[in-house]
Amino acid sequence: MAFKLDTKKLAATAVFAALTVALNLSPIKFPAPYLPFLYYQVWEIPIVVAFLLFGPSIGVTVSMINTAALFALFPGALPTGPIYNLIAVLSMLTGIYCAQWLTKSLDKKQKEVFLIVMVTFLGVALRVVVMSFVNWELIKYPPPVGFSMPEEVVVAILPFVAFFNGSLAIYTVPAGYFLAKTISHGIKSPLWSP
Repeated sequence: MAFKLDTKKLAATAVFAALTVALNLSPIKFPAPYLPFLYYQVWEIPIVVAFLLFGPSIGVTVSMINTAALFALFPGALPTGPIYNLIAVLSMLTGIYCAQWLTKSLDKKQKEVFLIVMVTFLGVALRVVVMSFVNWELIKYPPPVGFSMPEEVVVAILPFVAFFNGSLAIYTVPAGYFLAKTISHGIKSPLWSP
C-alpha cells in the first residue's frame, strides 16, 4: 500500500497552526480580572474553525502544534500551563464533535438552526466540567504543576475557573462556527461531519 500525502490537509494544518501561533504572539490578550493567571485570548478560534472545516484530525493536530508553541513562547503563569490549555481545548472540541454527531440525522434546515446552539452548549459544558475537575485536582500541587493552593482555596476559586472557561468558550465556539461557515461557503465545501 502506497503512502498518499494529502496536500489539502497538510496545507490546512500549516495555515491554521501558523494563524494560531501568530495570534498567541499578538497583544490580543488580557488577564481575567478575577484570576489574573488566566488569560482571555482569541487564538482558540482558528482551532475551532480548522476542526469544523476539516475534522478532528486537523483540529487536534493544530491544537498540539499550538501547545508546543505555547511551551516555547508563552507558557503563562505555570510552566505546565499549556497542558491545562490543551485539555481545555480538546474538551471543548469533544463537545463540538458530540453536537455534530447528535445533529447528523436532522434535515439540513433543522440542523442549521440547532447545530449552532448545540456546538456552543456542548463545547462550553464539556470544557467547564472537565476543567473544573482538572483544576480541582491539580492546582493544589506545588509548581510546576499547580499553585500550592490549600483545598479550601481551590474549592473557593472553582466557580471563577468555571466562569472563565465558560465565558471563553461562549465567544470562541460561535465565532469559530460562523467563520467556518463563511469559509465553507467561500470555498464551496461543506463543513466536516462525523
